[in-house]
Parts: sequence; structure tokens; C-alpha cells
Amino acid sequence: MAVKIQTIKDIRFYIARELGVLYNEQEVRIIADILIKAVLNITKPHQLYDNGFPIPEKDALKLTEYTERLKKGEPVQYVIGETTFYNCTIKVNRSTLIPRPETEELVDLIIKENQGYKGNIIDFGTGSGCIAVALSVNLPYAKITGVDISEEALKIAKINSGLNNASVTFMKGDILDHNISGLPEAGIIVSNPPYIRESEKLRMAENVLDFEPHQALFVTDSDPLIYYNAILGITHKILLPGGRIYFEINEAMGMPLTRLLRENNYSEIVIVSDLNDKERMIKCRKNG
Repeated sequence: MAVKIQTIKDIRFYIARELGVLYNEQEVRIIADILIKAVLNITKPHQLYDNGFPIPEKDALKLTEYTERLKKGEPVQYVIGETTFYNCTIKVNRSTLIPRPETEELVDLIIKENQGYKGNIIDFGTGSGCIAVALSVNLPYAKITGVDISEEALKIAKINSGLNNASVTFMKGDILDHNISGLPEAGIIVSNPPYIRESEKLRMAENVLDFEPHQALFVTDSDPLIYYNAILGITHKILLPGGRIYFEINEAMGMPLTRLLRENNYSEIVIVSDLNDKERMIKCRKNG
């Protein structure tokens, strides 16, 4: 090591020097906090900012190894293997997307509108299970099922369910297969399916393109609503009359999705903007 790392002050200096080219000053501070807290298992906030707090040699080595991975563009959530989502600890790896703040907003909307709900909720494309787990923790009377095509993602989702003392049933299934067997009838359907068009890749950060699973991100420009259309084909059979759907969406697809939902006999269709004032969610109710 070019610097001798013995204290938190030393590691902050090292991280700032090594990552200053890739990240701005505020981002470097946030990353340093995340790494120090994760590696040193710091639970008392004042210790996180105690410059003289001693760092054992093995932890100093781990921090420098993590920093080297970050220098290659790897997201910090993959480096430490977890993130926080709606007050839940969610393990992640390169077989799962890193949960975004907009998805937390989707979960918050569902929880606020369905307090005390006791029926079935199905999360299509569950990935890390972040939505399903957060709903289970915060809607304890509901029965949650998470569906995903990736066995590796489902392994992580099951770990996350146990880690947060959630009660979620996970199933392997392909959203594009309208005949997924074993699904219960449900009163609420939620999904954050792939919705980024291939043509939008040019505007995306390199670390997303290099590290996160493309299968969970992208759709073709010729059929950008393919997953929503497929989910509606499934929900036609299992969503109870009056049941609700909550989707996370591409900000450019609000009106096309509205038309699609109307064509499929849904009403009370509302597009909801996120905190960045982008049309990021859509909700509706099944007629009947």
C-alpha cells in the first residue's frame, strides 16, 4: 500500500485519492461511509466519523481490495454484497439488479394504499426479492409470491427473505409464458419488469452496462411493452375482479401503457411520478 492504513482517517484519505477520478467529492464520502461501515461492522454512528478509530490490518487489506474493485467501475453494492431497501437488508450479486430508489417509491405506494391487506400479492420478475420482502415485512397479513426466471436470482431472493424474517413463497417462472402453473389467485399484482429500450443504452452509466444483468434491464425498441403485455395475459386468469396492478415503468411509456390497460379491461388508471418528477409508476384496477 502507498499509505499505511491504521485509522479511519487513513482509509478516508486512501479512498479519496484512489476514487477521486471516478467520483465527485460527495460520492466518495458516501462510498467511504458504506465501505467502512460494512467492513468494520460499525453500528454506532459516532464511530463512523471517529478519525482515530483503529482499523485492524485484515480489515485494512479488505478495504483496499474493495477499493481496487471500485476503481474498475464495479458498483459498491456488488462489492460489499448488499444494499438497504425500504429498511430491509438486501443481498445482491451480478445475477440481480441493484434496487433503485424509484422501486422503493413503488413499494411505498403499495404499502400506503393497502394497509391491513390480507390477500395474495404476486411480484413478477422478483429478482433479488426486494419488492416481495419489503411488502411481506410491511404488510404482515398478506401472502406474497415472487416469480422469476433466474434460478440464481431466486437463490438470493430466498436468502433475503430469511435475512429479513419475511414470509415469501418464491417460484421459478417465465413471465413470457402465459401458462405459469401454481400461481394463486391474487388481489394485487406488482412488477418492475425490464423496460429500458435498447436505444437508451447510450445514455446509461458504464458501470450499469458492464455489471448488471441485461436480461433484467432491456427490451427491444420494436416491442417495449412485451413484459407488461405478457403479465396482463397472466393476470387475466388470476387477478380477482377489483384487484389492483402496480407497475414500475419507463418514463416514456405512460400513455402507451394506459392504452394497453384500457384495452385489457382495466380502469382507475393513474400514472404516478417519482421524486424526480418522472412518470415512473402506473396503477389500475381490474373491472368486474
